[in-house]
Amino acid sequence: MMIKGEAMAQTHILIVDDDLEVRDSLRDALSSEGYLCNSAANGEEAMTCLEKSNYDLVITDLNMPIRNGMDLLKYISAYAPKTSTMIITAHGTVETAIEALRKGAIDYILKPVDPEELIYRIRHISKYRRTLSENISLKKELGAKYNFSNIIGNSPAMKQVFHMVTRVANSTSNVLITGKSGTGKELIARAIHANSPRKNEPFVPINCGALPETLFESELFGFKKGAFTGASQDKDGVFKSASGGTLFLDEVGEIPVHIQVKLLRAIETKEIKPLGSSNPIRVNVRIVSATNKDLLKEVEEGNFREDLYYRLNIVEIHLPSLRERQEDIPLLVTHFIHKYNHELKRKVKGVDNETMKALINHPWKGEVRELENMIERAVLLCDGEYLTIDNLQGANMEDPVSGRHFPPALKQAVREFEKYHIRKILEQVEFDKSKASEILDIGLSSLYRKIDDLCIEC
Repeated sequence: MMIKGEAMAQTHILIVDDDLEVRDSLRDALSSEGYLCNSAANGEEAMTCLEKSNYDLVITDLNMPIRNGMDLLKYISAYAPKTSTMIITAHGTVETAIEALRKGAIDYILKPVDPEELIYRIRHISKYRRTLSENISLKKELGAKYNFSNIIGNSPAMKQVFHMVTRVANSTSNVLITGKSGTGKELIARAIHANSPRKNEPFVPINCGALPETLFESELFGFKKGAFTGASQDKDGVFKSASGGTLFLDEVGEIPVHIQVKLLRAIETKEIKPLGSSNPIRVNVRIVSATNKDLLKEVEEGNFREDLYYRLNIVEIHLPSLRERQEDIPLLVTHFIHKYNHELKRKVKGVDNETMKALINHPWKGEVRELENMIERAVLLCDGEYLTIDNLQGANMEDPVSGRHFPPALKQAVREFEKYHIRKILEQVEFDKSKASEILDIGLSSLYRKIDDLCIEC
């Protein structure tokens, strides 16, 4: 890669065109900008150049007498995968250029080539390649974060989860992760991705429950400039962003039925069609989805398509609640104490016996997320070496309203009670946000806004 940290090394570019005048003019323009350029008269000459030297970018015409641009693109994809390819094309062959993009080209530019536009495109490609390189390095660093050593549990129920993750990670099958809110479904999804052949490709999560119905299609499939009012430029949807990697559909049971039809088609055809476009785009994604709902019940009630359910649920991994794995609570408590000791610069050694007993016997309606939140607060408030019951008071170990001192200002007091009341309703419906919004008599999107605004852990 030509960029290291903040320093930019010389970018090596190969220009391929059977027109000598085009080759020379492009080479002169790019050389004047500091790029290191070579040229070739056809695809065959270009292949010879690629065998002898490494190039960051190949700029190639499509139509050439000996080995055309598509032949060259195929060669680069197979034998020089770290080299980016830009296609030069005439107006009449734009469709061929689009096909080249589908086969791995990074961009195309129309004849006659405007040198300023070409330089702008190259800078954009360089930035993209730098970001991609940084992301790959970051993913390697994050790999350890999502390996099994950081998914806490030694109970039979969690061992079964680990076994299932190990078995499905290397496959391409879609996976449905089920379990209550707060059990760590996204962590399992990331573990599947991090242990799969796609681990160096994107992992793209999307919370289907947080999307307004009007934005579902554009968020999933993207849109073209002018597709609707406000669409001032093209935007990729999550399917295209995740191509080559894993798409994580969280709260998949919240997808509207009319969008489910289009999602099913995308899964079956491996093609998407952005809003405002008539040209399908090939995508290669593995779908891991998660839900806290009983999707079969949703199928029976007509809220979820049966054919989509079976497409998503090739393999199901069920995450047990904390009640089903109480023996893991001491391990989780120890893990979170270590975590927040580090983050909060504390030196808590552990919990006393009375406190551990209380933690094990607590109902944990908010699951692991509630436990983590409680330990973070307790570590922050702890003045001694060990957490005690006193450190847990006010952290939902008992009803927070009884004996609670609300702020004197009415606006703040109302905010505190609203937070408490919404949290209590969410616990009653096991964090099913659709049910909670009905009980609270507010819209689902309004509930999500309040959850964010009030910083409600759920």
